[in-house]
Amino acid sequence: MESKKNKTKRFGLIGRNITYSFSRGYFKQKFETENLQDCSYENFDLKQIEALKKVFTQKNISGLNVTTPYKREVVPFLDRLSPTAKEMNAVNTIKFHHDGSISGHNTDVYGFEKSLLEIINTLPKKALILGTGGASSAVAYVMKKLKIEFSYVSRSSNENAIPYEAIDETVMNEYHLIINASPVGTFPNIEAVPDLPYSSLTENHILYDLIYNPPETRFLREGKQRGCKILNGQKMLEYQAEKSWEIWNQ
Repeated sequence: MESKKNKTKRFGLIGRNITYSFSRGYFKQKFETENLQDCSYENFDLKQIEALKKVFTQKNISGLNVTTPYKREVVPFLDRLSPTAKEMNAVNTIKFHHDGSISGHNTDVYGFEKSLLEIINTLPKKALILGTGGASSAVAYVMKKLKIEFSYVSRSSNENAIPYEAIDETVMNEYHLIINASPVGTFPNIEAVPDLPYSSLTENHILYDLIYNPPETRFLREGKQRGCKILNGQKMLEYQAEKSWEIWNQ
């Protein structure tokens, strides 16, 4: 008789240094709440992306999430991408098909858009995206979809981004949506904050931080003190996780 362990559908997270993982805690709670006793979720903490091949060959792997720094690096290991993942060249959800093929998807877009639209009534005309890493891809995709003009802001010299030192009161008055897609301010460096002229913020600004730990970053506190609408990345993560679950079970 086959053991219960051998029947378990294994899901997990691919990343590096992911002991903090939101996903593992979220899905563990989901499986308990929904009495899904045949499901488990685990972390696959990989020092190098090449180790992904060994994960793929393990038994009963039914679906994977992908986080920093591998959202782009996983692409060559997959057979095909969803249209969204292909356009972004970034994957956060991997699906294993009955025919043995493996596809990549991006549910960050869904999670970010759904959570953003819940807090705004009128779409702003312009947005600043702080950071140019993998997380910013989903934000930029949604900005294009919603027809919001956007500019990246970066600490490094980049012809496609505004340097932080160029952000002044005039720029702040022009861009009313500011999204922190950088890791600045995340635990344990919770007092770190993107270098912006926060005194130029008004109640017309919306500050969205993709960081969820801590729940209220210094970036968000600066906005809250000046009457801005603020939101952290918790809802985005919950929505993208549920979308991943939906894809795995289609």
